Amino acid sequence: MREQRADLERREQRLSDREERLDSDIRTLEERTRQLDELKGDLKAQRKKLADAASQHQAALERVAGLTAEQAKAELIAAVEHDAKRQAVLVARDIERQAVRDAEGRAQMIVVGAIQRIASEQTSESVVSAVHLPGDDMKGRIIGREGRNIRAFEQVTGVNVMIDDTPESVLLSCFDPVRRETARMTLMELVKDGRIHPARIEEVHERSKNSISEQCLRAAEDALAEVGISDLHPALVPIVGTLRYRTSYGQNVLKHLIESAHLAGLMAAELGLNIAHCKRAAFLHDIGKALTHEVEGSHAIIGADLARRYGEHPDVVHAIEAHHNEVEVRTVEAVLTQAADAISGGRPGARRESIEAYVQRLERLEEIAGARDGVEKVFAMQAGREVRVMVAPDVVDDIAAQVLARDIVKQIEEELTYPGQIKVTVVRESRATETAR
Repeated sequence: MREQRADLERREQRLSDREERLDSDIRTLEERTRQLDELKGDLKAQRKKLADAASQHQAALERVAGLTAEQAKAELIAAVEHDAKRQAVLVARDIERQAVRDAEGRAQMIVVGAIQRIASEQTSESVVSAVHLPGDDMKGRIIGREGRNIRAFEQVTGVNVMIDDTPESVLLSCFDPVRRETARMTLMELVKDGRIHPARIEEVHERSKNSISEQCLRAAEDALAEVGISDLHPALVPIVGTLRYRTSYGQNVLKHLIESAHLAGLMAAELGLNIAHCKRAAFLHDIGKALTHEVEGSHAIIGADLARRYGEHPDVVHAIEAHHNEVEVRTVEAVLTQAADAISGGRPGARRESIEAYVQRLERLEEIAGARDGVEKVFAMQAGREVRVMVAPDVVDDIAAQVLARDIVKQIEEELTYPGQIKVTVVRESRATETAR
């Protein structure tokens, strides 16, 4: 019992000690809680003071700067945005300049490569053709009795025949190359045959005209084969062929078209474009020059109307009408056609301005006279110093012929600028023809 009592006393002592420690810990916790509450109060007070100080500081800044916080923020954002845009523009400009430099270098390489691969001779235009004779006695037969044969030849062909002291040779002068070539073929056949008289001249001249038409057709077919066009409308082929004898600023138009087509094809291949469309557009871009004497308007618009009428692709038609910027350029093919045209016409020796101006003046002389009623044929001769007008005798009588000559002279004086004088001769000839059977 004593041992149990002693053990209980020890346990009670331990419990008492434990309670005292717990009481001490509780008091300590309560003290810490109180201290934490005080710290929380102090922290709230400090936060309030800091908020008041920040508000006072912001108000002071706003008073000094004259801006609210929102305004200052907006200005800051605007300033940052402006700087960012400026940096972006500078970077974009550098990139653009680099791209332009690279593009120019690439374009130069494409153009130079195309020019280098097109080896074309220089062209120069002549308005005189020489015809070799078997002997000087043939000159007298060409002239005929009292100049009858040479007058008939000039009247029928519209070409001026120049007979000088050059041995065994005569010169044919005319600004129209088709007319001059027809006259040359006519004279060569007359000389070869030996029979030269007015009726024979007309007969041979008609055959020469047909032969020239056949040559133009063959030239067109050869040109189309050279550029690889096989599906051109049959009505356009003879029109293309007439360009064999047409020139532009001294440059043969058909050769210019072939050259332009090759250039456009080479550049289109380098740029990854439709080669067939580009070559076709470049080949047909000057087709309107074959009809500038018959149709009013520029050759670009005339050519585009012609191509549209015969079913050409709209891109080809647009390239034709826009190659002189008469219509706003909308396609890459049109730009390439302009480039090929400029390269072909701009190379050294390709064109001459004076010949073209001279030809245009002579053509205008013939147009002025040909627009009159009763006029059958008009020939500008002697380098434009003489215009011979053939009239229908049943429409224009002798008095009307005088009036017609005076009216033509007056219009020439008003519209044209020319050196020296221009003589207008109106020829009214009556013929009676019967056939012996």
